[in-house]
Amino acid sequence: MPIPVDSPPIRSALLRDTVHDRLRDLIVDGSLAPGEVVRDTDLAARLGVSRTPVREALLRLGESGLVRAAPGRSTVVAEIDLAEVREAHAVVVAMHRLAVAESVDRLTADDLDRMRAANRRFAAAIADRDTTAALAADDDFHRVAVDVAGNRALATVLDQFSPVVRRLERRRFASHAGTESVGLHDRLVDACASGDAEAAADVAFRTWQNLADLIPDTDTDAGADTDSQEIP
Repeated sequence: MPIPVDSPPIRSALLRDTVHDRLRDLIVDGSLAPGEVVRDTDLAARLGVSRTPVREALLRLGESGLVRAAPGRSTVVAEIDLAEVREAHAVVVAMHRLAVAESVDRLTADDLDRMRAANRRFAAAIADRDTTAALAADDDFHRVAVDVAGNRALATVLDQFSPVVRRLERRRFASHAGTESVGLHDRLVDACASGDAEAAADVAFRTWQNLADLIPDTDTDAGADTDSQEIP
C-alpha cells in the first residue's frame, strides 16, 4: 500500500527520528504490509526527504525486527513472527512494570489527571470499536509513567520492542474486549494516587501481561514450528 501523498511535511529538526517514527507507524498500522518491498528511493520521495535518513531509519527498523534485509537483496517489511512477539512482549511487560515502580513517588496531580483523561479516551474508543484511537489513548496513558520515571535505558528498550507487540495487538485488538483494561487503568491510577508503588507495579504488570492472550498458542498445533511460525 503506498504512503498517503498528503502526509504532513517533515521538519528538518530531528529528521532522522521523525522519519523512523513515520515508517514505524506505517508498518504497525499495516499501511506498509508484511512482505512488502520497501525501497529507500521510493520512501524518500514520498516523505520528501533525502535517502540518508530513510536508510538510517530502515537500519533501526531492522534492529527492531520490523524489516528484513539481506546483502544484495531487497528490504521487505517483516512478517509477524510469533516467537519474536513473545520475546518482545516479555520485555515490554517487565519495562512497564519497572516504569510504574520508579515513577509512583514522583507523579503529580497533573500527571494523574493526564492518565485519567487518557483512560476516558481509551474507554470511548473501545465503545466505538475504534482501534486506532484506542491504541493511541493506551499509549498516552502508559507514557505518563515512562516519562516521569526518566529512565533513558527503559525508554529506549520500549521504543525498540513495543512496535513488535503493537503490530499483532492492532490486528487482533478489535476481536478482544478492552473493558477489562479500562478497569485496570482505573486501578493503576488509584494505586499511584495512594503512593502504593508495589500495588501499582503489580497492576501495570497484569495490564500488559493480558496482551499474552492476543498471541496465538501455536504449541497445540501438531507439527508446528513455534519458533519460526509467522502470521502473514
